[in-house]
Amino acid sequence: MQDFPAEIFLQRPKIVQSLFFLLKLAFGGDGKHRLALQSASCLQQLCAYLRNRLNFHRDPGFFSSKQDTVSQNSSVSYCHEARVIRHSQNPSPGSSSPRPSVVGRTGQRPRGDGQDWDAASSSGSSSHVHVNSRISVPSPLEMTHIDLPELETEDTLQLQFQQLSLPQFCVSVLEAAAPLLTGSRQVVIRVLELLAEDVILIGEAISADIWDDNSLFAIDMKEKLLMVLGSFGEAMCHHKSSVSLEHPEAVLVHHRTAFVSISLLAVRLLQTLLPVEKASNFIPEPLSAALFLVSLDMPISLEYPNIHDAVVAYLEQLNSENYSIYKRTAEAVYSIECACNFLSDVGKEGEKNLLELVELADQALRSFSCHQHFRLVKEIICICSKISKSAQASPLLQGESQKVLLRMLSHPLLQVKVETYKCCLEIIEECLGVHTVAKPVSSLCNGIHFLLHPKVLYEISAFGIQEPQNEVNAAAKTILLYLLQGRLVMTAATWNKFIEALCPVIPVLQGYADTEDPLGNCILLLSKASSEGGEGVLPCTTHFKSLLRLLLVKKPSVRSLALKLLACHLTGEEGADRKRPSIDARVLSRVTNLFIVKKPIELKLDDRRELIIKLETVEKVYEIFTSDDIDLVLRKSAAEQLAVIMQDIKMHAVVKKLCLIDKIIEYLNECVGQDGEVVECLVQPSLTLLRKVLCGDSSLRVSLSQQSSLLSLLFRVSLIFHEDCTIVTEVGALFCLLLFDEVSRMDMWSVNPPSKPSSPSVFSLPVSVFRRYHLPVHVLGHHAVSPYAIVLPLSADCLALKPVSDMLRIAWNLSWYHGSDNLLKQMSSETKIQEFSDALTLSSEDTLALKVTHTASGLKDCLHAIVQAAAHREVRAAVTRMSFYFLNDRLSLKGGTGPCGVTLQSLAWHTTLNRFLQVLPACTEDEKLLIDIIHFLNKLLKEQRKNSSVELLTWLLELLLRQSPNPLLDLLVLTEPQAREETDDIRTAVRQQLQKELIALFSTLLLSFTAITDRKCLELFYVFQTQLALKLLQCLRVTDAPHFYGLPSLQRTLRGMAHLTALPGWSSHSPLTKPLEVCVKYLSGLLEVITSFYVERGGNAMSFMGKGVTKSTILCLLHLSHEMMAQDQSSEWMSLWFLPLGSHSEEHTPAQQGLAWLIPLWVDRDPEVRFTSLGLGSALTTLESGCAALANSCQNISGGLWGTVVNILLDQWECSMVRREAAFILQNLLVIPMPSVIIKDYTWQGPCVHDEDSGLSLVGKPALQALFYHCRFYEHLNQMVKHCYLGRYTLDLNCSALTGTSESSDSNGLDDSFKFWRAPSRMSNQDPAPSSLSTSETMVTPSSGSAEFSPLVPSAAPLPEVSNDQFVAQGQHETACPRLAHDPCLAAPLPRQCVLVTPPLLSAVCSLLDSLLVVAPGDTANAVRHTRLVERLCSIADATLIEARVQELRVPLPSSPPVEHTQAQVSFLLEYLSSLVRLLQSCLLVDPDLVIQDELLKRLTTNIIGVLTIGTKDLLDVELISAFYQTWTHLFNLLATLLRKAGAASLPSITMGLAKHWVAVIDMLCSCVGLSATCPALYTAGLQFLSILLTEEAKRCLRDKDKTNLCPSPTIASLLDKTQDNQKSLERFNEVIIQSYEGKSGRDTLQRVAANALLSLLAVSRRAQKLALEAALVDSCVERMKHVNAQLSLDALRPGKAALRKKEDGFIKELSIAMQLLRNCLYQNEECKEAALEAHLVPVLHSLWPWLLMDDSLMHVALQLLCVYTANFPNGCSSLCWSSSGQYPLQAVGRGASGSSLMLCVLRLASQTPLENAAVQHGVFLCLSNLALSHDCKGVMQKSNFLQNFLSLTLPKGGNRHLSNLAVLWLKLLLNVSLREDGQQMILRLDGCLDSLTELSKFTHKSSPHLPLLIFHNICFSPANKPRVLANEKVVNVLSACLESENQNAQRIGAAALWALIHNYQKAKTTLKNPSIKRRVDEAYSLAKKTFSSSEENPLNAYYLKCLESLAQQLNSS
Repeated sequence: MQDFPAEIFLQRPKIVQSLFFLLKLAFGGDGKHRLALQSASCLQQLCAYLRNRLNFHRDPGFFSSKQDTVSQNSSVSYCHEARVIRHSQNPSPGSSSPRPSVVGRTGQRPRGDGQDWDAASSSGSSSHVHVNSRISVPSPLEMTHIDLPELETEDTLQLQFQQLSLPQFCVSVLEAAAPLLTGSRQVVIRVLELLAEDVILIGEAISADIWDDNSLFAIDMKEKLLMVLGSFGEAMCHHKSSVSLEHPEAVLVHHRTAFVSISLLAVRLLQTLLPVEKASNFIPEPLSAALFLVSLDMPISLEYPNIHDAVVAYLEQLNSENYSIYKRTAEAVYSIECACNFLSDVGKEGEKNLLELVELADQALRSFSCHQHFRLVKEIICICSKISKSAQASPLLQGESQKVLLRMLSHPLLQVKVETYKCCLEIIEECLGVHTVAKPVSSLCNGIHFLLHPKVLYEISAFGIQEPQNEVNAAAKTILLYLLQGRLVMTAATWNKFIEALCPVIPVLQGYADTEDPLGNCILLLSKASSEGGEGVLPCTTHFKSLLRLLLVKKPSVRSLALKLLACHLTGEEGADRKRPSIDARVLSRVTNLFIVKKPIELKLDDRRELIIKLETVEKVYEIFTSDDIDLVLRKSAAEQLAVIMQDIKMHAVVKKLCLIDKIIEYLNECVGQDGEVVECLVQPSLTLLRKVLCGDSSLRVSLSQQSSLLSLLFRVSLIFHEDCTIVTEVGALFCLLLFDEVSRMDMWSVNPPSKPSSPSVFSLPVSVFRRYHLPVHVLGHHAVSPYAIVLPLSADCLALKPVSDMLRIAWNLSWYHGSDNLLKQMSSETKIQEFSDALTLSSEDTLALKVTHTASGLKDCLHAIVQAAAHREVRAAVTRMSFYFLNDRLSLKGGTGPCGVTLQSLAWHTTLNRFLQVLPACTEDEKLLIDIIHFLNKLLKEQRKNSSVELLTWLLELLLRQSPNPLLDLLVLTEPQAREETDDIRTAVRQQLQKELIALFSTLLLSFTAITDRKCLELFYVFQTQLALKLLQCLRVTDAPHFYGLPSLQRTLRGMAHLTALPGWSSHSPLTKPLEVCVKYLSGLLEVITSFYVERGGNAMSFMGKGVTKSTILCLLHLSHEMMAQDQSSEWMSLWFLPLGSHSEEHTPAQQGLAWLIPLWVDRDPEVRFTSLGLGSALTTLESGCAALANSCQNISGGLWGTVVNILLDQWECSMVRREAAFILQNLLVIPMPSVIIKDYTWQGPCVHDEDSGLSLVGKPALQALFYHCRFYEHLNQMVKHCYLGRYTLDLNCSALTGTSESSDSNGLDDSFKFWRAPSRMSNQDPAPSSLSTSETMVTPSSGSAEFSPLVPSAAPLPEVSNDQFVAQGQHETACPRLAHDPCLAAPLPRQCVLVTPPLLSAVCSLLDSLLVVAPGDTANAVRHTRLVERLCSIADATLIEARVQELRVPLPSSPPVEHTQAQVSFLLEYLSSLVRLLQSCLLVDPDLVIQDELLKRLTTNIIGVLTIGTKDLLDVELISAFYQTWTHLFNLLATLLRKAGAASLPSITMGLAKHWVAVIDMLCSCVGLSATCPALYTAGLQFLSILLTEEAKRCLRDKDKTNLCPSPTIASLLDKTQDNQKSLERFNEVIIQSYEGKSGRDTLQRVAANALLSLLAVSRRAQKLALEAALVDSCVERMKHVNAQLSLDALRPGKAALRKKEDGFIKELSIAMQLLRNCLYQNEECKEAALEAHLVPVLHSLWPWLLMDDSLMHVALQLLCVYTANFPNGCSSLCWSSSGQYPLQAVGRGASGSSLMLCVLRLASQTPLENAAVQHGVFLCLSNLALSHDCKGVMQKSNFLQNFLSLTLPKGGNRHLSNLAVLWLKLLLNVSLREDGQQMILRLDGCLDSLTELSKFTHKSSPHLPLLIFHNICFSPANKPRVLANEKVVNVLSACLESENQNAQRIGAAALWALIHNYQKAKTTLKNPSIKRRVDEAYSLAKKTFSSSEENPLNAYYLKCLESLAQQLNSS
């Protein structure tokens, strides 16, 4: 299976179908189930291989348009060669092939791969052919006529219909395996593992769109899938229902384990295939029922919450009834959890969160029916009572506790209600009982406050008393009795609170008034107590309303009593004697049943949409009704009309505005009066009007109900008209509206007021009210049940369901014990305290489900079972059960962080498994057990690969490295007795399986050490590597033994070797064997294998047998080459890679053939083999000997090595990874210097080209250029860049070359299966013709039948491809040089095919171009420029793509590809960018114009800065972060090179790019600085770039200083100083750079890098200076200078050591850096200068002065520092004059003695004429120029007579009219001296100074031509100096001559000086009135007036005019 591509098993599906058939034997006896198990393993492996192949085909790097079935090293070639050679031993040149197809001996051993007929058909003579002779065979391209009967005997169409597509295979696996899920433990786990692999493959192969497809194929697939889903559901239900106590525990555990795993798998399958929204249409009933069971499985929901959520989502779509049951059960479960949490929190000591407790209690009320734990009731009531006691309780808390109490009082469960009333009664009895009389009243009464609320009393009155259950109503009545009778035992505040709460409830309570009942009597007493005098119990109005309300009670005795009480009230009211009727016994006797009416009124109004009557009409009718001037009959009629109109509620507003109510009350009062008979006719309609208005206006009812006078008035009216039934009924209706208003409003009694107010026309009363009263109205009833009653989530029927009851029971226990861990501990403990009912106790089934489902518990049980096991069967059963947990982790998508992974890290496996791993197995059963344990260990390591346990790995390594016996390593190699024993097939199979598991374990172990850092563990691992290497070498030898031929065993060994040799240093840890010896042994064995299985067998073109061996072997050889190079740097071992040619018995055989065996592998049919073998060639060619050996081995190939490699590189049909390795080989070949002409005995001639027509031969570089020109090398590279593909996968490409010609020919959908792939496949469905499949290694022949090329990138138009002319012609005879012939085929255009080039290939191309720029810079640069390769390569770089992929890694989405694929893509893109950047750097060095292009630079810098600012903080992969660091290093280097080579051109684009991402750039640079220890290259590159950038910025500032930029672009200085949003980042940046500089020693090269960056930063940024000052950088630098001075002084005292003997001395560098940093820090920054002054900079410099005198460079830096320090800083200048003393070494005395001050030292240095160093001379005078501005310094100059040196200046002689630099420096100094009067005096005191200046003014200097004039100008302004100047005629003449100068500046200076002389100085007028001077002034003035007419624009011109004008006036005045 490892030899054949996995898709072949689908194209020839008989093997797969046989495996499906064998699966059916799972339930068979006689060991047949083992066949089923093996079949499942095979299918599982096939699924994994198919997935690998799918990934392979998706990999853009291996995308190839080739479809090779016959390659030139194939068996067809081999057999044909045999036939040809048999006829002719000396073939003609025309029949030769470009290279031999077979290298090596002819094989006599049977191949065993079904091709032995080929060898037999050669009549046996082929075995004696001299294959070793240099005979070439025809190309496979010439063999299209060969008959291939074996390939064409089967009907193609029939094969096409028989083959399976990938979706069909996946569904077939489901179909075959799903019925087996009800089998035994071994069968179920094996099938589940198979299906888990299959589900992953389904996710890649089948799209969810299949459910919407109606093709025949889709319908068939859907039917099968639905059947499979049904099988899953049946299996789940089977295992769920099979849990019975009759079975043994092992069986129960199996069923539970299987149920959990199958459930997880089913959900994964659904998530993969079926969108949730389509579930209701497709999920079959069995699976729906099973999902319902899973949703109610509490252990699964706890352990796998994500799976449970998915089940619920599907269930919601499936079955509304089942989902409803689940939802309600889930609510109950949550309520149970709240109940248990409440009980737990209540029992805790300390302060409690009462609000949280109340919320828990509220939620807990819904689950009483589930647990009936009534202790909860009492706790809740106590909490409510406690809250009501507290004065600090918030209104929110009180309101919430009241809600809970109301819901308990009205709870649907009778027992809860009983317990609630019982607890409330107990609290009341405790607080108000007789026994409380002796106790303080206040402390007790507060306990009942929780009942004293209208809603609570309403609940008790309206529902508690009426409860049919006697326990409830009795308790309710008792509670009310206690409250009503408790006035004497209550405090006044409590009683008032009670009365206040009672008033709204009295309408309900009075319904129970009765003279015979105790409670009824108490209710009557409320009215009596208020009526019988004394202070009333009830408020007055409330009392009167209660009396009237009693008239409506059903009991006559109560009504009679009420009349008596009312009579007392009416007779006692004010004005009773003036009102009708008079109250007497006769009247009262007639009205006992006054309001007991026969026809009650309907209280119902209309609410019409439209008005029928106009409002004006209503107003007119109202006016008639209220008018006193109109007859009463008309008024009555109007009132009746109004009553009719008021039936519409919309009309009420009109009459309310007209004060209708007041008018009616007025009429009623008038009627009650003594003369009221007059208006009696208006009473009835008025009452009707009043009723209708009140009925529609609740607010009006509230206000009128509080008017006892109105109520009394109405009662009198009813007494007056007691015989008029209509009027009495209307009054009774009004009483109903006014007396029962409070209880009519439902929003007052609801727990949560409604969001919308009820309709105003609706008046309703509680049912309990109209049941207890005789009401004269018909009203709607409400509150038939309590408004506070809750709805229980679960009905009795639901509770009776077993899954529901099981879930609730488990939920109760989990909540009670606070989690599964505590519950499991309690279950395992011996002492069990039952605190709840037996109904809640877990059953044994529940216990089992919890233990098995809980991963930690289940694994511990397995471990315990292994420890306690008495037989192999028990151990194997436990290990198998553990496999379920591994599988569950995979299915639940948890991986190493899942329950299983976490638990396994905490469990100790060592002692448990040691006993099985320390002894050799004695029998087959022992071996089987060992297989299972090793398989488990392998799974364990895979689970923990991402987070490996060091303890586990250390234990395993110690076990593997123990002394003999060492079973695990010893069992790898069979001993001789064991080999003889292998006669039993079963034993043989077990042994092979054991070896297979061992190899797999060791391979996984090798992969587990990628992230391990533990030293002990790593040391053990290194030793284990070499031990394993030696063992695998023994396995290889055993495999190759004559008596043993096992391809699978060999393949396993080689795969193990491949894993091992991939690790560097694997051979170097053996104490007995040298590393190179191990490598040589490996090389020998591997070469023997490659010879036997590839070379001697003619490759594997016609058969795949041995392909896996070839692939693994060549991979091992690749790894081995790197190991040998690492272990031995010399190339002496290169000859060991050579294979001999021919057998030992042959004569005339060369001793060595070299590396010719490697060449056929380069054109193998498998791209992976081609890639790996070329990689091996690339590795070997890194050595010069390897290049020579490979070149020599290719001498018999047309084109030789160079032609072959170039052809592979340019082969557009080839995959990118293969071409990439060819590019590397070519790059390695270019490294060795090659000549330009043929040189004898030269070891490396390079390529060789021969033209047969001209006879011209070229070698070396000319040949290389000719070869490139002939094959259009650079044009091909250009095409490669055009076809670059940046995607992750290739299956989304729509390329005709990907599919066979017959795939889309079928129209009925039978062969349309691939459209259900998530992306289309490129696996062909039929074998193409051999003629189109051949591959020539040195030529690409055009095919006329090639498909048209479709571009890969839709946005780019297809570009015409350059033809790929071959440089090798057919029939060339034995030459290693390609001939440049005019062959017709050379001009044929390239076919337009599907070309795909990946970034890794382009990375290699960039590296190759880089090498070519070194070898042939001119030609390469011209070619690159001509093809515009640089632009095209740069266009591929895309920072946004990299950033998007990094974002995917940071926050992976559910639909994101695997992380490893994304990491690989990012790595490839970064690798390409690095290679491109290195190429661009070389281009900049060779020809900068290749890169310096505006558009290219903008795009390039944008991408570079985009990549630099990608954050890697959240990335976890170390290798990827390292790749980022490496790329960033190259990017910084490129930017630095750009700035160096073309700063002016590149700086703007770089600055713009940085400005867009400035904060990110600063943060990134901070990160780079922090990597100085781990990544110094990045640190150096980043800071060097910063330094160069800032330097270029400073240069630009100097260039643009005088320019005015209308559109200013951002500058680095502005970014550093003027932006405020990134201030913190900049502060941190400065801080890290300063810390980096100060944290490194002076001898550390990185300190210099940091110092340069800091210097540049300080020079450009003011903010940096400020931050450096805050960081005490000034003090630090001064301290460093002190330190250096101390060290130098100390070294000077040592005998024999000359200080400063080397300029490169470390102290000197450190001193120089410190002074430069100080210089840049102090520049134009007064605060820093003050800090330097305080740090005593000048004394330190003074002490260092002798050392500075010894080194001109140091002196130059010191003088620069002094110049900066003294500029515009008087205090600093003065500090130089302070005297200081220091000790100096003897060596310094000769150069200059120490002075008393630094000022004198500077003067002494300046006095040396001339100084040896011009820079020092310039610096010292600049410093003196600054100091000359200081009064103190001028004093020192004067005392030292320093200025006398000026007089000794020599003037230029001869025709030289230019001043010397020294003279200019003196003039500048004197100019500064002349700025103040004391300085002017110093100049004038110098004898002859004015004359000298006059002479100097005659000469010029470019930079400062008017210095003498400026000095004269300054002197003229002082009145004290004017006589001296005027006395010197030369000076006056010079100044006056300036007026005639052509230079405007000279004119201005002269005019200003003359005006200064003449100003306020009369003597000057006399002198200057000289005619010549006056003439000059007049002429200059007249000319200036003409020239500067608009002088206001230029202030200098205006000043000049002013001077001349003043001069003219002064001179012309008398």
